[in-house]
Amino acid sequence: MVITEVRIKLMEDNSENERLQAFCSVTFDNAYVVRDLKIIEGAKGSFVAMPSRKLTDRCPGCGCKNHLRARFCNSCGSKLDEDRATRDADGRVKLHADIAHPINSGCREVIQTAVLKAFNLEKEKSKQPGYVCTYDDYDSDYDPPSYAGVVTESGRGYRTHGAHPSKGAHAPAPEAVKDEKKADFGAGIL
Repeated sequence: MVITEVRIKLMEDNSENERLQAFCSVTFDNAYVVRDLKIIEGAKGSFVAMPSRKLTDRCPGCGCKNHLRARFCNSCGSKLDEDRATRDADGRVKLHADIAHPINSGCREVIQTAVLKAFNLEKEKSKQPGYVCTYDDYDSDYDPPSYAGVVTESGRGYRTHGAHPSKGAHAPAPEAVKDEKKADFGAGIL
């Protein structure tokens, strides 16, 4: 697996979250993108934080989901136990879970080295006149095929989503791409 692209979105100087330096996305093998990694200024220098989500639990009274820092239920207003979050080995409260992360330290080091190198290059580019951030340009050159009307062998169709808010309905894939996908799909399966 090779990192083929790193895109950086530098944060503007703000007093709200002064440790957050940038967001980034990493593309592996020109085929798989992981977005929303964060570059954070730590005590020992910058480091890369993996994308994560807030952990929740359910209110014992009404069953509504609430963030673990919530003191009262968002639905029924009942007081919640403030000590309900699990703790890690160091005794710190675990409030977030990684969505995507490296399995070993070697992989983490490869990703962090590539991201911090791209971050430093992006900081230099941002000082040049006419600088434009390319972080949000992923969707501009690719429009995935529509799967409306696709029917499986069992006769059940796939559920489709609505139109993308900024682009409208997805355009069908070009015929050449469809034929190429048919040739590769299921190759080697008996």
